[in-house]
Amino acid sequence: MSVEQWHSQRLTRVRELLGQQTSVQAILVSDLNDIRWLTGFTGSSGWLLITATDMWLFTDGRYTEQAHAQINAAGVAAHVIECRTQQSVFEALAHRLSKCSHIWFQSAHITFDVFQTLNTSLSADLVPAPALLGAIRRIKDAGEISLMSRACDIADRALAEVLPMLLSEPSEKNVRDQLDYLMRQLGADGPSYDTIVATGPINAARPHHSPTDTRIEEGHTLIIDVGALVNGYHSDMTRSYVIGEMNGEQVHAYEAVREAQAAGVALAGPGVATRDVDAMCRKVLHEAGLAEMFNHGTGHGVGLLIHEDPYLNSSSTAILQPGDVVTIEPGVYRGGFGGLRVEDLIVITEFSNRTLNTSPKEPTCLPSPLTI
Repeated sequence: MSVEQWHSQRLTRVRELLGQQTSVQAILVSDLNDIRWLTGFTGSSGWLLITATDMWLFTDGRYTEQAHAQINAAGVAAHVIECRTQQSVFEALAHRLSKCSHIWFQSAHITFDVFQTLNTSLSADLVPAPALLGAIRRIKDAGEISLMSRACDIADRALAEVLPMLLSEPSEKNVRDQLDYLMRQLGADGPSYDTIVATGPINAARPHHSPTDTRIEEGHTLIIDVGALVNGYHSDMTRSYVIGEMNGEQVHAYEAVREAQAAGVALAGPGVATRDVDAMCRKVLHEAGLAEMFNHGTGHGVGLLIHEDPYLNSSSTAILQPGDVVTIEPGVYRGGFGGLRVEDLIVITEFSNRTLNTSPKEPTCLPSPLTI
């Protein structure tokens, strides 16, 4: 399917939702990620107005040429309107909404001050719809899954190339910089997020540690959390290692984390509650006596954002659906011990799931004396 067809399908889904409402005549989109998803436009300033038959993108003079080019490349039928100020945007909206009585707006993506100005500028009633497009965008189409698969492949290849350097006692920053460089060389737009390289009894005990000049030493746990960005779409993966021989505590913890992660992946599928996946991972770690060392949620959705719906934690009410792309990433952490985490990115399929990244988790995947 072509890029044009992907965008056409997305707009059709949104307009079908609009058509189900007899009282609402338009949708005002202010979330730039939603605007990108619908039109291909990547500028940092924009409002998108959608009706049953038409669509307008309002942006300032910095982006009008870019908007025309990107919208044409996406095959999207939208009018680009140049507006120099936010007030001129609202005046242009008022002109096009003069016959509308109610419009949906993204209440989670504008400030109260902007809402007040918008409310006084329009004659139509503003109807809050904070999660309107997020619920539709959550289910990824084949084009989006293809981009995330490419991002996973790039991260897998970069990690495989970096592993041998771990034997030469590089710093966390050295490993981070090399991973980021390799991902760009392999075709990524850049890293998906701030690449995490955490080693030692203190740094590896911090799930979102920022790399430092600390060197990777024999006998210490090491967490590498890496992802690539491809055309706006993210990947997310974590692997954990120990240089040299693992001690008994490390072996026990790593085997438990591996088992918990595998159990979570095995359970994940259409119709399964996300909190049940979280509970399964916690159950395995509880049975291993490590429950207190697992101090974050089991996973999250991934797409145009690195963290998006659905979330896999004890308070989530989401049910997995085909097209969800989520992480499964249990881990254990304790100051003095360090930390170990294993994370895969999976897509929920019609009957089960499919893992998008392929980096090995077996000890034999690494050169001696490196073990995991």
